[in-house]
Amino acid sequence: MIADLKPYPAYRESGSLWLGAVPSHWEVQNLRTLIRPYNERNRTDLPLLSVAREKGVFVRSLTDAGENHNVIPEDLSNYKVARAGNLVINKMKAWQGSMGIAPCDGIVSPAYFVFNFTIANRSFGQALLRSKPYVAHFGQASDGVRVGQWDLTIRGMRQIPILLPPPDEQAAIVRFLGWANGQLEKAIRAKRRVITLLNEQKQVIIHRAVTRGLDPSVLFKPSGIPWLGDIPEHWEVRKLRTLFHTQGSGTTPSGDHYYGGSINWVMSGDLNDSVIKKTKRTVHGKALIAYSTLKLYPENSIVVAMYGATIGKTGILGVAACTNQACCVFAQAMPTVNVFLIQLIIQTAKPHLLRAAYGGGQPNINADVVRSLRIPFPPIKEQDAILAHVELETSRLTTAISRLEREIELLREYRTRLVADVVTGKLDVREAAAKLPDEALIDLPDNDSVEALEDEPFEEEALV
Repeated sequence: MIADLKPYPAYRESGSLWLGAVPSHWEVQNLRTLIRPYNERNRTDLPLLSVAREKGVFVRSLTDAGENHNVIPEDLSNYKVARAGNLVINKMKAWQGSMGIAPCDGIVSPAYFVFNFTIANRSFGQALLRSKPYVAHFGQASDGVRVGQWDLTIRGMRQIPILLPPPDEQAAIVRFLGWANGQLEKAIRAKRRVITLLNEQKQVIIHRAVTRGLDPSVLFKPSGIPWLGDIPEHWEVRKLRTLFHTQGSGTTPSGDHYYGGSINWVMSGDLNDSVIKKTKRTVHGKALIAYSTLKLYPENSIVVAMYGATIGKTGILGVAACTNQACCVFAQAMPTVNVFLIQLIIQTAKPHLLRAAYGGGQPNINADVVRSLRIPFPPIKEQDAILAHVELETSRLTTAISRLEREIELLREYRTRLVADVVTGKLDVREAAAKLPDEALIDLPDNDSVEALEDEPFEEEALV
């Protein structure tokens, strides 16, 4: 059905470089004609809402460790009320698409814009404003010294042209996109299930190799570790801290770093259980000198996450980098240590680390727990052989996983393009929507991955 979609029979120029030609029967109005500021405060009894580019507007969980948020102020009386159906915009990240329709009554940061949104179909309005061409529009309407500090201006936002199909056509577009998103989501989830199975196969291979070795005829002995069981009798059981010269205290930065420009800053979100060659953020050498919580570590250090949903995730530094107290780092390995194999063993022990976590909505583990983790420790030649065996036995699984992840990425890109083409009138879905069954899924497309939600700004700023 999607492949059969065709353009509209007649078009006219929209007057927008980003939108181009639009269906001739669609209206074009500036955003200022459809929004009115909504100002209400002092409703601390309402749930707290957040805005993210991946999800739009959603009720913020106070207990979900998977959500990455800033600390909530004790006094929320100055927070803005957003009524169900209001348009909420994170003005500091509008250029990323961080906006959407409030799903229920709630309160949001005073730094956000809240508007009454007078459009026939708010679901269509949300899909339109969050589409790729409109993200570009909001970027143009934002000012700042550099991209990461852009701020949406009222003046620029008011001039953004809004496409308005007839109300029944807006409803048809919403219905079609809901169905199309459902079909694409089914395909994505099916590929994810296969990835899960392949990862489970990899883990079985890794677990057996790093806990039992490669020689099936070897004699075994009790390890004394509940999660580990028996190990080859010639293996040792060692605490992690005994295998490295440095465990978490970091290297004291010298004056050489003061003028060194940007330095890689590893956060728990960078940890991917493999080699880290690029980080999401950097820190200037001046900050590295000034703040004691930031420590510099050399290449080939092992980083272990200790907070939130990433507990037990690991990474090996492919470049020198700094990190803070959210990660435990093992640097300067002993000559008898293959750091890549030790990383695999730490990953195998992850369930044990999770059981040691404490705390409510944001669980964490103490650095001493990680440093004192007891692991199986084969001789160095056997470590190298085990690692080579694991790489050989899992290489085809890794390739298959990478291929599936790329296919998921392409499906997401296709969905982004499809939404943009439909809401801006490049494709006519009226006939297709009319043929959909009554039980067709009505669910607006969104980025299905919420693993990397951005920190939300809660700044007290006066709005013009």
